[in-house]
Amino acid sequence: MDEGGGVPTRYRAFISYSHQDTVAGRRLHRRLERYVVPKRLVGRATARGPVPRLLGPIFRDREDLPAADNLSEEVRAALAGSASLIVVCSPGARQSPWVAREIELFRSLHPDRPVLAALIAGVPADSFPDTLADGAREPLAADLQRTGDGPRLGFLKLVAGIVGVGLDELVQRDAQRRLRAVTAVTGMALAGMLAMALLTTTAIGARREAEHQRAEAEGIVEFMLTELRDTLEGVGRLDALDAVSRRALEYCEAQDLDRLPPKSQELCALARVSSGTVLQSRGDLEAAMREFKRGWGITVTLLADDPDNPDRMWAHAQSEQAVGELAFAQERLDEARTAFEAYRSLADRLAERGPDNAVWLREAGFAHGNLCSLALADPQDPAESLEHCRTGLTRMQAAVAASPQPDAFALDLANRHAWLADAWRVNGDDARARENRLAEEAIVLRLMRKEPANMKVRLRWVAVQRALAALEYSAGQSDLARSRFEAALRGAEAMVAHDPMNEQWAALRRKAAGDLVALDRLERERLQ
Repeated sequence: MDEGGGVPTRYRAFISYSHQDTVAGRRLHRRLERYVVPKRLVGRATARGPVPRLLGPIFRDREDLPAADNLSEEVRAALAGSASLIVVCSPGARQSPWVAREIELFRSLHPDRPVLAALIAGVPADSFPDTLADGAREPLAADLQRTGDGPRLGFLKLVAGIVGVGLDELVQRDAQRRLRAVTAVTGMALAGMLAMALLTTTAIGARREAEHQRAEAEGIVEFMLTELRDTLEGVGRLDALDAVSRRALEYCEAQDLDRLPPKSQELCALARVSSGTVLQSRGDLEAAMREFKRGWGITVTLLADDPDNPDRMWAHAQSEQAVGELAFAQERLDEARTAFEAYRSLADRLAERGPDNAVWLREAGFAHGNLCSLALADPQDPAESLEHCRTGLTRMQAAVAASPQPDAFALDLANRHAWLADAWRVNGDDARARENRLAEEAIVLRLMRKEPANMKVRLRWVAVQRALAALEYSAGQSDLARSRFEAALRGAEAMVAHDPMNEQWAALRRKAAGDLVALDRLERERLQ
């Protein structure tokens, strides 16, 4: 192989890790060498050379290094022959002089080759070796923790960095391949259940096989509806999200729901909510509400059977939130209030049961935020909006503090600052409104530098530009207001170009364009 420009290399990557992280290093090594690059990417010319079908060989010093009289010479030879360096980052790695020397040596030998950080524990400040970031050359970071990018997206970030392709395209191709896999597994599960029905003489064996196949299929479906869905939302792939939701529903609709265990029923309710979310993004609100209410019907029954079970509480909270948010969007405010109050009650119960549970605290932040948004709708209740928005921000700040990876909830924290800004504004305090909007903007700008292709972050950036522009105009800064409105419109147009089918983004572009029209009209009226 060669590292672009014809420079020969022996290894696709060198994995550096501390002795404490041997298990993680071995696992990552195995995953990388077993990973098969999607066919449509293989052979493409990149700065790293042609995209390979397989990533191997990958060098792992404890695995590939034979006994030698001079260990440093062997390590130097391996680093000299590696196209990239992967550093498994943890508090142990930060304290390891061996890892630090390997980073220094690789960079001295290959100043232009990629260094990739695979965070497996802690936060960057406590887990990145000092030699990893030298100011001029920041590493490409992948947080493999579930509170960060997650195991799957984090792994794909590493793959993208090794072979030199865009993350969004790799995610899309990888998702398409896994969708084909779940179709095959679903078919096997259905075939197993049919065999169980027909082969009565081997009923027990067939039942066990069908249960095994169902568990395998449901494992893939759960991945599709959680980790994969988050990944696709981040890169703005509404078409792939639609395919994920339809595949999951196909599996659930082939089951006898009443005979499934509660966890499997919850999974099918989540499939309904996921499908409804895609429909809502496409502008089909009535169909979206039908899906949400079908999911609601599943989770409310499960909760009634086991009202103190946190899993049942969590699942039904998601259904209540989905129904409430869509009802709010349709201006059915009484229906929205009923759902939001139920959601808040469940989320607060979870937060009280787990005051150190970051995920439950986050949910309580969302729930109070929904009631804040309802209080800001006509007819407005300024005092109630301020109460719920403050509580929502406090809950989200607690979630960030409790999370081992604060950036996992950073965008949610930005959103809570946004709603509190609106609450301060209707209470007549533009100074505090501006203070919260600037806090929101600071978070969003930091996230954009970290993940410039994340469409959720870009959506939030457009929103905060529009809001700050309105505040600037109210303060008499019309030129600054125009500059922010124009930036918001450019951002919205770029999002629509990325996915023209996303009605939410198209609506945002129309609003951003309307902002400038309204500003021109106000300026003309002011000059008359």
